[in-house]
Amino acid sequence: QVQLVESGGGLVQPGGSLRLSCAASGSIVSINTMGWYRQSLGKERELVSTIFTDGSTRYADSVKGRFTISRDSAKNTVYLQMNSLKPEDTAVYYCNANVQTYVRTWYDVWGQGTQVTVSS
Repeated sequence: QVQLVESGGGLVQPGGSLRLSCAASGSIVSINTMGWYRQSLGKERELVSTIFTDGSTRYADSVKGRFTISRDSAKNTVYLQMNSLKPEDTAVYYCNANVQTYVRTWYDVWGQGTQVTVSS
């Protein structure tokens, strides 16, 4: 069984920064993509950013130039550096990983979510 544990959320003023972390643990053989999604009240969950095993990245248009995703493969950890935060970035942020274990081949795992609130 694989678990994703997120940290780093909180309350920040507009223009401020936060760094989210997500660590995967369990019987992991390999991790393919890792990424961050978010869901705000009354809206569907949306992709924020994804990072692939070769280090290539993808971002939602709304966060390009402000957010940076990175990963430490040795630690099975993905990060999301969020700068120039706006009130519309307020949401619950979820970590996602596509993993392979000793008993199951390639499936998606989700974290429990961490709240990010941008408000003055």
